[in-house]
This record gives sequence, structure tokens and C-alpha cells, in this order.
Amino acid sequence: MQLAKELKNLDETPPEGIKVGVNDDDFSTIFADIEGPAGTPYENGIFRMKLILSHDFPHSPPKGYFLTKIFHPNIATNGEICVNTLKKDWNPSLGLRHVLLVVRCLLIEPFPESALNEQAGKMLLENYEEYARHARLYTGIHAIKPKLKSKTGAISESTTALNVDQTNTTMNIDQKSAVSSTTTVSLSPSLPSSTAAIKGVTTNLQDQQTVGASETNGTTAVGGSTAGVQKKESGVVKVQADKKKMDARKKSLKRL
Repeated sequence: MQLAKELKNLDETPPEGIKVGVNDDDFSTIFADIEGPAGTPYENGIFRMKLILSHDFPHSPPKGYFLTKIFHPNIATNGEICVNTLKKDWNPSLGLRHVLLVVRCLLIEPFPESALNEQAGKMLLENYEEYARHARLYTGIHAIKPKLKSKTGAISESTTALNVDQTNTTMNIDQKSAVSSTTTVSLSPSLPSSTAAIKGVTTNLQDQQTVGASETNGTTAVGGSTAGVQKKESGVVKVQADKKKMDARKKSLKRL
């Protein structure tokens, strides 16, 4: 009964960086996916492990195994986990949550003095950079890759942004409509003065047309005056010619 309650609690509020999976038909085996802590060679990897509970749990500690291959001093090549909490320091009051948190902390701070993987323990003590390089290599090859953000989530965000843009656009349109309405209302009282202005413009146009017509008539008058002057000059020339003829006849008669 206590185990079922604890498993339900783990499922509803899992520890940070740990996702617990429970088989409803068999509570004796607990699976967990542990995220590699940031700043460690196990970062950007997820490691699957299992806890096998004994028949007299919690009086006896569970046994822990990594199912994902990992290069770590306290984890054997077969995945067995060596940590004091699961051995001599076990206490029935600790619970599964505490065990899972201790295992994740083991990825942050290994204990090479009690190593199950002697190569990893020795390398960690003598050349940390080489140890970290091996651990990162194992992480890149064997660890589960974290899932990227789902496309559905991205589409939802885009749709939300689009809806916001549409809302803003609608608001802008409404604001413009309001401004247009205000402009129309403010202009309505001044319609009579606008009509007077239009009449004034019409009158000016008529005056301009009258002036244009007068100027045209003036041009016609000037043209008529010019024609009269030309006719007058022609008459004078004709009179002078006739006078010359008369003078010539008089001279001819005197000679006779």
C-alpha cells in the first residue's frame, strides 16, 4: 500500500530531471529516464535505468542498473550501480525518490575511490580531460537524445502570433474608422461655408471667362481698326494717282 502511494506521488510530481515509468502489472521493477546534468560530460543525453525491488522492500534496498551504456566510475560495464545509499547506508525511510536523486547526483559528482569501472575511476583521478572526453563519447553514441520542441507546439505559437497580429490589425482598422467618423462629424457643420466657397470659385471662373471674352473682342476690334487704316491708306494712294493723271492732261492741253 505504501509502495503504491509512493509510485503515484512519483508519477504526479517527478523529481527534477527524472521521469519515472511504472508497470501497473508489476511494481517490483521501476524504470526511470535521467537527464544528464548540465555542465557534466553527460549533458544533452538521457540515460535509462531500473530499480529492482526485493520482496521485503523497503526493509532491503533496491538494486539499481543503468540500461543505457555510460562511462562512469561508479557504474559497471553491465550497468550495475555502486552507491552507498543502495548498500550499507540504506534506510527504509529513505524511499524511492531519494534513491533516484542520489543516482542523478552521482552523474554530477562521481566517487572514484569505490569504482566499479576501474578504467573510468583511474582516468578521472589522473586525467580528468581524458575521462570527460570518453564520457562525452559514450553519451553521444549511446544516450537517448532529448526530444526537440514539437512542430505542433511551434504551429500553435505561430497561430497565436498570427491571431495577435490580426487582432492588432482589426484594432487599427477600428481606430481608423473611428477617426474617419470623427472627421465626417466635424466637417458636417462647415458645409454651408464650403458651398459659399464653391460659389465664389464659380463666380471667379465666370469673371475670368468674361475677361477672356473681352480680351478676344478687343483683339477683334484691333483687327477691325487695322483693316480700316489699310482701306484709308489705299484711298489716299488712289486719289494721288488720279491727281497726277489730271495734271498730266492739263499739261497736254496747254501744249496744244
